[in-house]
Amino acid sequence: MNNVLVSLGLVADDGRITMIYNQTGTIIVMTHILLPFMVLPLYSVMRTIKPSYARAARSLGATSWTTFRRIYLPQTLPGMGAGALLVFILAVGYYITPALVGGADGQLISNMIQFHMSKSNWSLAAALSGMLLLGVLLLYWLYDRLVGIDKLKLG
Repeated sequence: MNNVLVSLGLVADDGRITMIYNQTGTIIVMTHILLPFMVLPLYSVMRTIKPSYARAARSLGATSWTTFRRIYLPQTLPGMGAGALLVFILAVGYYITPALVGGADGQLISNMIQFHMSKSNWSLAAALSGMLLLGVLLLYWLYDRLVGIDKLKLG
């Protein structure tokens, strides 16, 4: 990526962007790894939407934006919710990737829990684990309220 930026003249050769041992590198790597886990549930839901729905909306005078917003988007919400829930659950448990790529600056909550469990006090690790559990349960409850667990579509 730095080579492309240097060849385009956007960045000087000595001013290359540091993409390892920081939070930005961790986010880029985790996005690269977790992107298929978001795309696959979306694709499985989008594949089942019949094209005749969009053609019917267009024939009734709807614009492309209105067709997308009122026909296509509501039918893809279960897939978006399932993908977001899946990616969040996987990202919460990551501690090897941030430790390797992020170094000391790219740590996530799972790295902090692991550190405090092995080298520091267990009470702080327990408190962080409790906060993480509450966050996951809150997200799960929010998904159930907005989309509904019975509409969860992963394939």
